[in-house]
Amino acid sequence: MTNPLLFQTWALKGVAARNRIVVSPMCQYKSVDGSPTDWHLVNLGRYAIGGAGVVFYEETAVEARGRKTPHCAGLFDDAQVPLYRRIAGFLKSLGSVPAMQLGHSGSRGSEMGPMQGRASLEQDGGEAWQAISASDIPVRAGAPAPRAMTRSEIRDVVDAFASATRRSREAGFEIMEIHGAHGYLIHQFLSPVVNRRTDAYGGSLSNRMRFALEVTEAVRAEWPDDKPLFYRASCVDGKGGIWNLDDTVALAREVARLGVDLFDCSSGGITGTSDMPLVARVPGYHLPFGRRIKEETGLPTMAPGMITEPLQAERALQDGAIDLVGMARQLMMHADWPVHAAEVLQMADPLEWLPEDFAFRLRGRKDQREMAFNRDPQPVSTWSAPEMAASGPARAGHR
Repeated sequence: MTNPLLFQTWALKGVAARNRIVVSPMCQYKSVDGSPTDWHLVNLGRYAIGGAGVVFYEETAVEARGRKTPHCAGLFDDAQVPLYRRIAGFLKSLGSVPAMQLGHSGSRGSEMGPMQGRASLEQDGGEAWQAISASDIPVRAGAPAPRAMTRSEIRDVVDAFASATRRSREAGFEIMEIHGAHGYLIHQFLSPVVNRRTDAYGGSLSNRMRFALEVTEAVRAEWPDDKPLFYRASCVDGKGGIWNLDDTVALAREVARLGVDLFDCSSGGITGTSDMPLVARVPGYHLPFGRRIKEETGLPTMAPGMITEPLQAERALQDGAIDLVGMARQLMMHADWPVHAAEVLQMADPLEWLPEDFAFRLRGRKDQREMAFNRDPQPVSTWSAPEMAASGPARAGHR
């Protein structure tokens, strides 16, 4: 394929990515007091070595009570900045753009991780904390009720987003994303399933969007003008929800007005009792959301969601549904997916997406194989032991 879009440079404002493959934020539940560990350096480094254009750190809480679990990431202390700077600098040294996603769990805080069924932390265990939300609606039946936020607490959380944005900037991240999806705090304000407020933050669509817009304005004020700001939304609630795609289009227009540069399309996180169906998880299931947002607002878009095959990713870009391809679990399985995608799309040198330390050795292996095949095209399994020994650099144990 001649010059596939997937591997064309993507540039926005003062940031350029080497290709359009984005490692979506993936929570690791490996942080210590919110801070990165060697796990994060190694895990994220895999994707940068594998050739991804943009590598997101995981969803990162703007305050300690904004974490889902005690082991979730957070950037709520200036002392954490050097630890994050190490990660961002390492990713950049490997050719990837380091990106940060900031969020707040709201009522989904003070719980255990997914492998423990997201059970609520025991109050007598010493780790639990009082979760907050738009209203005192539990995240699920039987879960502790959050405390409805006061106007003062709303202002404090908006300020926490601004402070965490400043820290992200100081740590060297080059793309910022506001996490307004998946049933977390911003989404809890947006959806009337959870938001039962009667003040300026509840009721009408414009009121329910108010918190999201205040966060966006605060983040944009702290984020450099020459660096992109993304916004991630659940374009529809989960099954039985109320927030819908028309609402998301209205939100996208408003955040664009405040300086958001790209809209990241996801879904789900809040369920209710309406007739809204569950979004069918089929390959590329968020692409229609990306297309509509792009067509109606003019914003560039990104959409993760079972995009696993190179031709599928290329087709989504060629069709104009999205501008960046968000990927997560497929990259967990194949961190060097970009290299294999470049082979499938018939790029001249797929190995160029790897660090030269890797590419040099792999090119040498390719040359050796071609030489051996041209000399004797028989399958290696038919060679005798003397022939194997005579194959020179290809012999066992060669380094």
